[in-house]
Amino acid sequence: MEKPTVGLALGSGGARGFAHLGVIKALADHSIPIDMIAGSSMGALVGCFYAFGHDVDKLIKLSKAFHRKHYLDFTIPKMGFISGKRLKNFIRLFMQGKRLEQLRIPVAVIATDLHTGEKVVFREGQAEEAIRASISIPGIFVPEKIKGRLLIDGGVSDRVPIATVREMGANIVIGVDVSRINTRADIQTIYDVIMQSIDILQMEIIAAREMEADVMILPPVEHVNARSFRNIEEIIQIGEEAALLKLPEINEAMKRWPHTMDDSRS
Repeated sequence: MEKPTVGLALGSGGARGFAHLGVIKALADHSIPIDMIAGSSMGALVGCFYAFGHDVDKLIKLSKAFHRKHYLDFTIPKMGFISGKRLKNFIRLFMQGKRLEQLRIPVAVIATDLHTGEKVVFREGQAEEAIRASISIPGIFVPEKIKGRLLIDGGVSDRVPIATVREMGANIVIGVDVSRINTRADIQTIYDVIMQSIDILQMEIIAAREMEADVMILPPVEHVNARSFRNIEEIIQIGEEAALLKLPEINEAMKRWPHTMDDSRS
C-alpha cells in the first residue's frame, strides 16, 4: 500500500526554535517519517542539521552545549550588530561543507529579499550560506548577500513555511510554530524589541496559514525569551510534549490520506 509523504514546516523563533528538536525526537521515536523539511530562521538551522543525517539525540546533546559565544562576533553597527561569520563557519564545519542538494532529506531554506520583500527559497547551494541568510534577524545580524541579493530572516516573509513544504511534494504537512506572542514579554533589549515586532506583524498571516497544515504543533514556549540559551533542555522537552499530544491527529491524517486524496480529485 502506498504511504503518504510527510513534510515538516519548521518556523522561526530564536532560542525557542530548539523546541523543533523535541518535535523531531517525538516523531522519530514513534516512527513518523520525515520525508522533507522546509524551515525559516532557527527552523532552517535545526532542519538542515537533521537533514544532514545527524542523530537527533546527538543534536540534542550539541544544543545543550550551545552558547551565544558560538555566534557573537560583533561588528560596527552599520547594517547589524553581529557579522555572522563565526556562525557560518560553525555551520560549515558541522555540516562538513555540504550543499543543500546533498543532504539526506530534501530541504528548503527560507530567506527574505530585503529590497523586494520577496520570499526566497533555497533548495540548492552551500548550506551555510542559505542558513546564514535565513537567520539574519534584521537589525541584529548583518544581511547575507547571495548572488547580488541582500537577504534577511526568512521569518519576515514566511514564519512557518507550510506552502513551501507542500510544494516540495508532501502529502501530509506538519507545521511547527514557536513564535506566538507573549503579552507579558520582558522586553529590555533591541533584540527583544525586534523579535516581538516581527511576531506582531506575522500574527494575522500565521493565523490564516495554520489552516493550510494538516497538523499544527504549537509548543507553549512563548514564556521563553527568544535570546535565552540557558534553558534549552526545557524548551526541547516542551516541543517533545507538544508533538506527543498531536500524535493521534498525525496518525489519523496518515490513515485518512488516500481517501482525502481521492476526494480532492472528485
